[in-house]
Amino acid sequence: MALIFNIQRFSIHDGDGIRTTVFFKGCPLACAWCHNPEGRSFTAETWQTADGKYEIVGKNYTVKQLLKELEKDRIFYEQSGGGVTLSGGETLAQNMDFVTELVAALHKSGISVGIDTCGYCDFGNFERVLPYTDFFLYDLKIFDDRLHQTFTGVSNRLILENLKKLARYKARIILRLILLEGVNASDEHIIAILNFLMQNDIHPERIDLLPYHRLGSDKHQRLQTPTPAQVFSAPTNERIEAIRNLLGLFV
Repeated sequence: MALIFNIQRFSIHDGDGIRTTVFFKGCPLACAWCHNPEGRSFTAETWQTADGKYEIVGKNYTVKQLLKELEKDRIFYEQSGGGVTLSGGETLAQNMDFVTELVAALHKSGISVGIDTCGYCDFGNFERVLPYTDFFLYDLKIFDDRLHQTFTGVSNRLILENLKKLARYKARIILRLILLEGVNASDEHIIAILNFLMQNDIHPERIDLLPYHRLGSDKHQRLQTPTPAQVFSAPTNERIEAIRNLLGLFV
């Protein structure tokens, strides 16, 4: 069984084509800006709906039940070159027997599989899904380790090491950078990432820039959990364009 808090159909930003994104509940990071705080806990929770009622966040699925749901959208996968993307929370922090069985079954049935990951797990978890996974959306939050610990609660050393290992497997990697003004959107930070990629022979297919948004704030209220003390903001459009120019061919 696995605890799922959302199955989002018709996703167009989580990989190729039209995709169905499965959100697993539970994450080892505690990002201060998290836009899916309902995905942090590994247990079911309740939150308040817009009409004041309460509903449970998180539903248990067997592999068979989840496959049945995902098969409903096969026609959209086939017509658009899409498939299924596993997200969260953190996919690779879940029961890996479940995750491996799921991705193997999807692969066998001809459905493309993508995994959105923060990279904070034993690399053996990557090795279990590599044979069945078409691409990885690899979220690199902050390159500076001290700041990473401050804003996510964990070191980024394991994340960076896993990225290097994944590149050695010639995996298809789409690097994703969440941009927060005053935290990780400076030239210095972006250049440090580029130097790391070049020094370690890491060649992502592209780098996606994801400016911060405030969608998580309302969710904290609905969950009745503390809203982060720090107020974040997205870089200006001009700053994002400057970052694109720095990254060059990657974006």
